[in-house]
Amino acid sequence: MSRKKARVDYQQVGQEYLEQRQLKRGAAGWVLLAGLGVAYVISGDFAGWNFGLAEGGWGGLLIATVLMATMYTCMVFGLAELASAIPVAGAGYGFARRALGPLGGFATGTAILIEYAIAPAAIATFIGGYIEALGLFGLTSSWPVYLGCYVLFIGIHLYGVGEALRLTLGITAIAVVALVVFVIAMVPKFDADKLFDIVPNNAAGASDFIPFGYAGVLAALVYGIWFFLAVEGVPLAAEEARDPRKDMPRGIITAMLILLVFAALMLVFTAGGAGSAVIAESDNPLPLALRTAFGGETWVADFVNYVGLAGLVASFFSIVYAYSRQLFALSRAGYLPRFLSVTGKRKTPYLALTVPGLIGFLLAAITQDGALLINIAVFGATVSYVLMMLAHIVLRVREPALDRPYRTPGGVGTTSVALVLAITAVIATFFVDKFAAAITAGIFVVALAYFWFYSRHHLVASAPEEEFAAIQQAESELS
Repeated sequence: MSRKKARVDYQQVGQEYLEQRQLKRGAAGWVLLAGLGVAYVISGDFAGWNFGLAEGGWGGLLIATVLMATMYTCMVFGLAELASAIPVAGAGYGFARRALGPLGGFATGTAILIEYAIAPAAIATFIGGYIEALGLFGLTSSWPVYLGCYVLFIGIHLYGVGEALRLTLGITAIAVVALVVFVIAMVPKFDADKLFDIVPNNAAGASDFIPFGYAGVLAALVYGIWFFLAVEGVPLAAEEARDPRKDMPRGIITAMLILLVFAALMLVFTAGGAGSAVIAESDNPLPLALRTAFGGETWVADFVNYVGLAGLVASFFSIVYAYSRQLFALSRAGYLPRFLSVTGKRKTPYLALTVPGLIGFLLAAITQDGALLINIAVFGATVSYVLMMLAHIVLRVREPALDRPYRTPGGVGTTSVALVLAITAVIATFFVDKFAAAITAGIFVVALAYFWFYSRHHLVASAPEEEFAAIQQAESELS
């Protein structure tokens, strides 16, 4: 049985369909959600952001980071409102689905899925870099590390969400200790002149502060994002939270505040202790910065190197959770093949965990290029940010009476700032890596073709995100 609505076909499914696609409810309070938000991102403090120094110099990266911190802070306030009003596992897809329709929802979900499926592959390359720097296992190639990460951590997620989130919080706490130790060690070594040791070129606006000119500032936006990338994934835990209407805003805002502090500390003391030029293209910048600042091997560098693996693992581990929930929601609603959303006895979506994991492993092993993978992930992320902020603005205008347990400070003014900066970040990805942007655009084209020719005719009417939209439509018709 199907019914025609808004250029898509909805199919009614039996109760057993949703019974086979259930997540474990009540597994996370706001503390675990905040820990999840920090875990998503904390690897970005250990590696990845420093590539922005090679694009914009320290001043360029500073400007880029301030702009992206502003974007994420404004966006988080908007997402806190949306997550409290529409607490579904689809998160960004669910928000955009209600505001922008099925095509807008699917486009947003696809962008988020690209971000979360690719980011662990990038992080795996950094984990390999840290392990090679330590000389562990005598490895001359890192692909066994990538494989071990995916097998081990997907296995833990398959065991159960509550256990996985608690382990995530523990690993994240260890990583935070490593960052604190790093900062304490680097404070005495700080020298402001080291921040500006990259020689300026002849680009427009080039100076000691922004050695690669104005274009370098734009290019550095991609790496300023890496300090915060994926914090927006907290709402993906909505259906597994104890009280999402209250816990979601508290969790995601707390996580963002913590991330802002660490972004500032890493940007200042890593480059200020070792020199921007030294760490600009390193896969393990924190241990390298310590060894440079202290003039050779030191126990602090080894400590941060070993314990710093916890930060990379925490983000890898948590983003695996994120991609599985986004894929689960899109599949449950029929936008992607439905079999991908089936859950097992422990209420975990086993195919939504393993299929992107296999793809991510192959990408990491074949490319072994963390910077390229970052750029692909960031392109997907920034596109999703544009659509989610647009969804917030549209819902504020179209549905002012929607029950919003939390309301964004500044309303649409706040999310408009995030929207403008997100559009700027999308443009910046083309400056940094046209190849990565083209790859991501190609994935979008294939996904949208699948939606247009197949999945829009096979959507599931009783999926939670679709039911939210149906309720809105009914209320609109009644009014």
